[in-house]
Amino acid sequence: MTTTSTRRGWLSVLSVALGSFVLVLSEFLPIGLLPSIARDLHVDIGTAGLMVVFTGLTGAVAAPVVTVATSRLDRRTVLLALTVLLVVADALAAVAPTFGVLLVARMLLGVGIGGFWAIGAGIAGRLVEPSAVIRATSFITAGVSVATVVSLPLGAFVSSLASWRLAFVIGGALGLVALVLQIAMLPSIPSSQRVRFATLAGLLRVQRARVGLIAAAFLFVAQFAAYTYVAPYLEELVRVGPDTVTLALLVFGIAGIAGNFVAGFTLSRNVIGTIGVAKVVLAAAVVLLPFAAHSVVGVFALLVVWGFVWGALPLGTQTWMSTASPAGAESGLALFVTTIQLAIAAGSVLGGAAVTSFGLSADFWFSGAVAVVGAVVLLTLGLRRSSAIPQAGTPTAPTPVPMPAD
Repeated sequence: MTTTSTRRGWLSVLSVALGSFVLVLSEFLPIGLLPSIARDLHVDIGTAGLMVVFTGLTGAVAAPVVTVATSRLDRRTVLLALTVLLVVADALAAVAPTFGVLLVARMLLGVGIGGFWAIGAGIAGRLVEPSAVIRATSFITAGVSVATVVSLPLGAFVSSLASWRLAFVIGGALGLVALVLQIAMLPSIPSSQRVRFATLAGLLRVQRARVGLIAAAFLFVAQFAAYTYVAPYLEELVRVGPDTVTLALLVFGIAGIAGNFVAGFTLSRNVIGTIGVAKVVLAAAVVLLPFAAHSVVGVFALLVVWGFVWGALPLGTQTWMSTASPAGAESGLALFVTTIQLAIAAGSVLGGAAVTSFGLSADFWFSGAVAVVGAVVLLTLGLRRSSAIPQAGTPTAPTPVPMPAD
């Protein structure tokens, strides 16, 4: 590639990375806003958590449907349409007069998220030279990581100073910036393969893929059963104010970024060991949080541990899946995104049920139990699988997924 085309390719990657940042920011903003949204729209905390559930369920359906329905279209056109949908969803959320309208907005966002992660996450290979694909993909992953760090504290901070609606205005404005950059920078990206639902189903017959999907499902159920209710936990059990909540969520996110970088080294030595140990440590941290509620210092220490190991886990599961999709990147990512979004929704539903029926402490204990079961299942089913990260020459590079704190 010439210097000009190389530069344009990297600018295209950055425009997609910004899109990934805004999508993840918009998806997880409500977690830091749950208490204020619940008060303003007159619903309880458990019901407010349905915003995460509806987004996840819609994304789960959208990932395979959008992949199959648009597989013959230019990928540039599809990505632009999904970014437009993101802007519309945030705008509708910002002016939603009722909780029902807010849920509709979250469903529109779910379509954008599911479609983007099935198509956009693996697009780097079409924009830069082959030797730079993994590095370009890491930029898109970085967009996810930064959004995860920013989303919760931004939501909590905005909620403490102004209406929660301002957070969605910010998300929509950033989405417009991403859209303008994508219009200016993204080249035509013709469809390279015809994807059918049978192609997606075929991935379930691949043993390594099944193990990866099961591991991801347990992981995201456990994470979001607890993560969705971090802000209420801090407010109601730890009894800290909005400023401390914001700081705690920021500390969690920064720890997650650190964990992501450390995992880059440990995964190169043992994927199963990294994922298994991280799941067990995550379980211990969330189980201990209710017991530490009397100590702000203890809570912060556990949040650092939790954030750190969470940062390793999404990267670990996507690394596992990066070598498990013989049908092609879009096919594998579609099923992977569906699994993750269903798990996010299930975790939020089960967490909400635990909070409503038994209280916040029971929710965190439930989350820890699911994480332990997931670690046992992974070690049992995956111990004989290869634990090496694909090298730079591997056709399919590790790709990002919609998750927090990686």
